[in-house]
Amino acid sequence: MKIGIVCYPTYGGSGIVATELGMDLAEKGHEVHFFSTNVPARLNIKLPNIYFHRIHVETYPLFQYQPYDLALSTILYDKVLHYQLELVHVHYAIPHAYAAYFTKQMLQRKGYHLPIVTTLHGTDITLVGKHPVYKTAVEFSINESDVVTSVSESLKQDTLKAFDITNHIDVVPNFIDNEQYLPEKCVCCRANFALPNEKVILHTSNLRKVKRIEDVIKTFNIIQKQIPSKLIIAGEGPEWELADQLIQDFGLQDKVKSLGMVSDLNDVLKASDLFLLPSEQESFGLAALEAMAANVPVVSSNAGGIPEVNIDGVTGFVCPVGDVEMMAQKAIYILEDDKRLYDFSLRAKEQAIRFDKKNILPLYEDLYRAAIENVKVN
Repeated sequence: MKIGIVCYPTYGGSGIVATELGMDLAEKGHEVHFFSTNVPARLNIKLPNIYFHRIHVETYPLFQYQPYDLALSTILYDKVLHYQLELVHVHYAIPHAYAAYFTKQMLQRKGYHLPIVTTLHGTDITLVGKHPVYKTAVEFSINESDVVTSVSESLKQDTLKAFDITNHIDVVPNFIDNEQYLPEKCVCCRANFALPNEKVILHTSNLRKVKRIEDVIKTFNIIQKQIPSKLIIAGEGPEWELADQLIQDFGLQDKVKSLGMVSDLNDVLKASDLFLLPSEQESFGLAALEAMAANVPVVSSNAGGIPEVNIDGVTGFVCPVGDVEMMAQKAIYILEDDKRLYDFSLRAKEQAIRFDKKNILPLYEDLYRAAIENVKVN
């Protein structure tokens, strides 16, 4: 198949999933064309069967806000015709599915019928969907897509509650490549973070307010009073100053290490004993899945789709959003007994295998083929 993928180039979950999906499809022999404002963070452009098309938005004094969706629909139109793409898979309803719809309409005037697959990742529903000025466009984009997928059942239900959806939504979860977490593919860096008798607790995110970094610090402050431990924070974002101030207020400067943006996160995950994810909103919880693929149990909030990934009492624990005391006690329960920690680690890995790309990728391929076949029939 010849497939176009539209995504944001950032380290966020949607960009990661879109990029990994495209590279895996290319590895299987499909021709994959990426459309984004910059090369996506994890995209290896040197791989065979992969093409990159930059969405360049011209700056015009007439516009207060530059017309990104207009630029996207135009470049999609040109490249679909040139490369004879069979479908386009867009990540986010707004603005990507909205722009793809107009591309589809322009192509139909040429007698070219292009299926549009739209994947909902969360922000386009949980944030944009709350603004009446965008609601009609979001609803329209979802209903006019040929195939719609959601990364979790929770997000699907949120979408159905927020909008008048007449289209079917398939739940296709995010995925992981478990082979990337094999011991021989990771460098042991645990000694760089902690003493042999200390546990390593990890949090990774873009440090936005919704990630509740203050809860990470407060939870760790309780844990470290009972369990010799160190906290590693990987990521950059607007809430770092708040986190740094809390670290100083609690006197944890010698027990917390900030790594900033990390390119070799797998090595850090393999050096960790426990992962903290206290988010206020998560449509899926890809960070938790990555931790579990590295045999790391998770103590998380119960936001969104996280409980579909982190099974309470099995792969870790799920707590109410903001319940710092409960998160800390659950973390201590796991960490205080090495045998118990080992058992949680094994079960975390077993859960991650269920989300392996070998199991999820065929679901997308089947949906693609069905969309292409349906367009041919009609």
